[in-house]
Amino acid sequence: MSTDDSFATIDQASWEDLVARFDGRMWAVARAFGLSAADAADAVQCAWLRLVENAGAIRDPARIGAWLITTTRHEAARLSRRARGEVVADLDVPDTAQPDPTAAVVDADFGRQAWRRLDLLGEPCRSLIRLYVLHPEARYAQIAVRLDLPVGSIGPTRARCMSRLRALMEEPE
Repeated sequence: MSTDDSFATIDQASWEDLVARFDGRMWAVARAFGLSAADAADAVQCAWLRLVENAGAIRDPARIGAWLITTTRHEAARLSRRARGEVVADLDVPDTAQPDPTAAVVDADFGRQAWRRLDLLGEPCRSLIRLYVLHPEARYAQIAVRLDLPVGSIGPTRARCMSRLRALMEEPE
C-alpha cells in the first residue's frame, strides 16, 4: 500500500495487494457463518463496497485488515439473520480504533491454515509466497535474484501461486 496518509488515494496495485492479502480471510469469515457460497460472496463483496464507500474515513491504513474482517463478519451476520427470517438492522461500519478480538482469532486461525497449505505448494511458489509475506518490502529484483527467476516473471508467477494457494484454502482439510 502506498505511504500516502489518505487511504482514498490507493492505486490499482495496492488494491490488488489488499485483495490478495485479505480476500481469503474474508471468505473464511463469511463461510464460518454457514452461508451458502452465493451469500458468502455477497458478504465479501459488501465488505469491499463498504471499504470503497468509507475509504476517505480510514485513518489508519495499517488496521485495514481488521476493518475488512470485522465488516465481513457484520455483513455475514446480517445475511445469516436475514436467511433465518430475522429482522435485519442497517449495517454499522466498525470503528478501526477498537481492537476486534474476533478478527484476531480468525486471523490467527487463517494464518495457521494458510501456512499449512503453503507447504503443499511446490517450488518456486512456496519460496516466492514466503518471501512476499515475510518481506513485503522486497522488490521484484531482489526476489528474482534470491529465487533465480527472471524479474519479469515474478508478478505472473506470484499471481499463479496465489491462485493455487487460494484454491487450496477453499478445499476442506
